[in-house]
Amino acid sequence: MIKAVIFDMFETLVTLFIGRTYFSENIAQDIGVPLESFRAAWHSNEIERTTGVLTLEEGMARAFEAVGVSRDRVPQIAAKRREALGDTFGSVPPATVALLQELKKRGIQIGLISNCFSDEAEMIKNSVVYPYFDAVKLSYEQGICKPDPAIYYRIAAELGVEPEECLYVGDGGSNELAVAKECGMKPVQALWFRPLMFEPHIPSPVFEEYPHAEIQPEVLNYLDA
Repeated sequence: MIKAVIFDMFETLVTLFIGRTYFSENIAQDIGVPLESFRAAWHSNEIERTTGVLTLEEGMARAFEAVGVSRDRVPQIAAKRREALGDTFGSVPPATVALLQELKKRGIQIGLISNCFSDEAEMIKNSVVYPYFDAVKLSYEQGICKPDPAIYYRIAAELGVEPEECLYVGDGGSNELAVAKECGMKPVQALWFRPLMFEPHIPSPVFEEYPHAEIQPEVLNYLDA
């Protein structure tokens, strides 16, 4: 019996592909460096940014210096990222909120596991969906990130349920569905934001081996598993 539903955040409850988008190619253009050079520098400290070793601004400063750009540009570029995130969290689909409300009505606990940087963690905590969660594990605060199984076990323990009593819903990035299954959870791939996505930022392929939810309410179909 499913007692808890654990969600991913990005491309599951909210999407970065709405309103103003601000990805690595946009940053590279704004600071005037070749895209591949910037991407290499940016990704070189991604794990540190994701696990709280570096703030977004600190990681950005290191990347800028690696490509010969002054760290003085960091506040401007970080602000543009926050503007784009504002569009993301200001456009939470009504269907997302309705799903969380329905789970609450049914007495199902709700968890969140999200890989995130410092600016995203702040946005998540101030979002309209945050009050619905009974347990939250943000990589920036936890010091570990998906696909580390420990973060799955941590949230199940906080929710007071066994992994086998959890449904895990995510778009599939960071190998999250495979690890959820390995931990004993039932994975469901969220596909409702895929029509908005574009390369090279699509987090994962569609995995035929997992159940799918094409729209948010379809998650409810898996609660009786």
